[in-house]
Amino acid sequence: MDDCTLPVMNTGLRGVDVASSKICDVRGKQGKLIYRGFLIQDLARNSSFEEVCFLLLYERLPKKEELEGFSQSLKQKRRVPDNIFSFLKMLPIDMNPMDVLQMATPLLIQNDKTVGEPGIETTLYSAENLIAGMATITAAWDRIRNHKEIVLPDNNLNHAANFLYMLSGEKPDDETAHFFDTSLVLHAEHSFNASTFTARQVASTRAHIYAAISAAIGSLSGALHGGANVRVMKMLKEIGSVDKIDAYINNILSSGGLIMGLGHAVYQTDDPRAVILAPMSKRMGQIANQSLWYELTRELEKKGKAAFKAKKQREIFSNVDFYSASLFYAMGIATDLFSPVFAISRVSGWSAHVIEEQFAMAAPKPSLYRPGATYVGDYCGPDECMFTDMDDR
Repeated sequence: MDDCTLPVMNTGLRGVDVASSKICDVRGKQGKLIYRGFLIQDLARNSSFEEVCFLLLYERLPKKEELEGFSQSLKQKRRVPDNIFSFLKMLPIDMNPMDVLQMATPLLIQNDKTVGEPGIETTLYSAENLIAGMATITAAWDRIRNHKEIVLPDNNLNHAANFLYMLSGEKPDDETAHFFDTSLVLHAEHSFNASTFTARQVASTRAHIYAAISAAIGSLSGALHGGANVRVMKMLKEIGSVDKIDAYINNILSSGGLIMGLGHAVYQTDDPRAVILAPMSKRMGQIANQSLWYELTRELEKKGKAAFKAKKQREIFSNVDFYSASLFYAMGIATDLFSPVFAISRVSGWSAHVIEEQFAMAAPKPSLYRPGATYVGDYCGPDECMFTDMDDR
């Protein structure tokens, strides 16, 4: 290696801007999350998931009649082809729901006659088909694997309430439905995270949106991304009671482990989504008579932050996964469905990024992602190896 060449640090591209975007801004130092210019607090307080989907896809908030038309379009696309249900019924019931979702999502393409046609309008149609269809697939799989009849969509319900209905077979109360709707808003978009980068990289090859979203689901399935709130819930169950928190924290910090749900790659304050989710988790625990999980989370946050500061001499902050775990669990959502729930929300953001990658940011035209790498060699070092005949090796 040339003496003037600095070694490449394998830091996962953190701190490296790879594209420009109008979709989302994450201001880590200020603890701000912004969708197309709107603060997440304002959207969570005032908007439905459907309204946020429209904002992400169409670059502006909808008028009343536009939102009604968009919501109706999603409702029409909820009913997926029956052969998707037949496919799901052939799978082993112990399959991971994220693997099932990644396999089944591309099958939604058969319900989309616009695929392959040029233009942004056809991709927007496909995005709506994905937002509606992935929710149906997720709910149907959970019913199938639990030996229950599939619950078909109810078009009298909005997206969030309908998903909970298809999952449980019972229409949720208004408060629970509202909390779930808000959680979908909070998970809809988060700039160039791993799964979004995956979607954009695939989209840069001119693959259709179904390929890009399927790849993004695969990225989200990793334990360090969409699987993080699953690990939070497992941690809460492992602790079990408030009086065991101190011992758990001491053991984790002394062994160099992580307190799941604390710490984030970008935020240098508490994740604004966690701040919104915390009171929802508390109230949902009261509704479901499962307040233990919120209480564990609250005490673990307080004591974990204090212990981390004392040991590391720096602050650590809660992230979105910290309170979403206890919230979803109190709603009766199975732990291994947390990541698919993340996906059925984030598909709106992924779709917006696919559209931006392929259409909106073209100047003069988008480029295929092709990063480089510094070759450091293997047992020959950075130089070429001398080929050796089989008998002489």
